[in-house]
Amino acid sequence: MSHLEELGRRITRLAAGHPGPRWVEDVQVVASERRTETISAITEPMLGLVVQGAKRTALGDHVFEHHPGQVVVVTVALPLSGRIFRASREEPFIGLGLRLAPSTIAQLLVDGGPTSIRPHDGPGMAISHADDQLLDALVRLTRLLEDPRDLRVLGDGVRREIHWWLLNGPQGALIRQAGAADSRLALVAGATGWIRARYDQVIRIDDLASAIGTSVSTLNRHFRAVTAMSPLQYQKQIRLQKARIELISAPSDVAAIGYAVGYDNPSQFSREYRRMFGAPPGQDAVRLQSMAIVQE
Repeated sequence: MSHLEELGRRITRLAAGHPGPRWVEDVQVVASERRTETISAITEPMLGLVVQGAKRTALGDHVFEHHPGQVVVVTVALPLSGRIFRASREEPFIGLGLRLAPSTIAQLLVDGGPTSIRPHDGPGMAISHADDQLLDALVRLTRLLEDPRDLRVLGDGVRREIHWWLLNGPQGALIRQAGAADSRLALVAGATGWIRARYDQVIRIDDLASAIGTSVSTLNRHFRAVTAMSPLQYQKQIRLQKARIELISAPSDVAAIGYAVGYDNPSQFSREYRRMFGAPPGQDAVRLQSMAIVQE
């Protein structure tokens, strides 16, 4: 049995009875027989593997297609939108996610010694084919998920191994930056955290740059390179995604929800919401409610 075949069987078993993604500690498993609408979310540092089916993810104007055997790495909190576009009863979409730990990466950089990895100049997200070493470690992690006692004793070692193979794989430069305290990813991670804590407030870029100890020009350059958007665009994405989640439970309370996420002008809120999600707030919420596909 190949690594992908075993992963498919184990993930399907773990996800059984869960119509949406299921978390088992820091691992997410999903097995879906249907395609989905586009769903937006702030994605934390994470590894994602497609085992079967296919998914499309957008970061700003960058669009990534994610096929079987490919692993996506996200190294900083990013506002992503994505949809499963290949799934059926005969061939369900099967996928796995694992939260990444910058502290583990940092320790591996110390333990592994100096390397000649070139700096990463692209966004804080990348896709590549998973090699046999990484797939083998992911298989062993899914085996442990079926026994809490085994996972408690052996899980940390396998997670550390997965981080090591990522650090030494095709996306090693990106992973390395996630663990380096003086990297531009660390700078942008500090900026995104500051913005997320104040997403419903009026923010000044001067204040943000001062809070993370850099210049406005350096902040803007690195922030756009990593997230494919400006800090204010990032804040807008967070506001609208928060609003969309709230609207699922209260689709008729559009103005109040817009105000709660930081919009003083209901018309501006409705206009920007429609631009991002393709429909006015109330209409979009009712549609998603009826399809029962939105997961926070």
